[in-house]
Amino acid sequence: MLYLYNTLSLTQLSPLSGQPKTQVRVRIIPMEDKYDLIFKALGDTRRREILDLLKVRERTTGELCERFRQLDRCTVMQHLRVLEKADLIIVKRDGRLRWNYINPLPIKELHDRWIGSYADSAVELLARIKREIENY
Repeated sequence: MLYLYNTLSLTQLSPLSGQPKTQVRVRIIPMEDKYDLIFKALGDTRRREILDLLKVRERTTGELCERFRQLDRCTVMQHLRVLEKADLIIVKRDGRLRWNYINPLPIKELHDRWIGSYADSAVELLARIKREIENY
């Protein structure tokens, strides 16, 4: 199975005509490689904190750097690049601002593939234990 990576349209002004032009960046990668990128991105506490902040609302890169004062801007940008590569955030530029949005779809896909089936089994086991205890 293949996965489309960051199919975000970027609108910029053409240097020659000054008219807006749209670029679409699409990269197709195998789904298994995609899961590796997601697990790597989620493996760091700071990146999970960034995702928690973006879950509440979108934020500029400057706001995120302000939130993580113990890190320099370059380090925050490296964390954001890892999250963007894993498609966990979507980045949109608006003038000088770089807006970061959470993309929950990869996490849902990960849940459906790796967690959902185990959770269903665990819930069924608990329901069976409950029935046995109540009938005892």
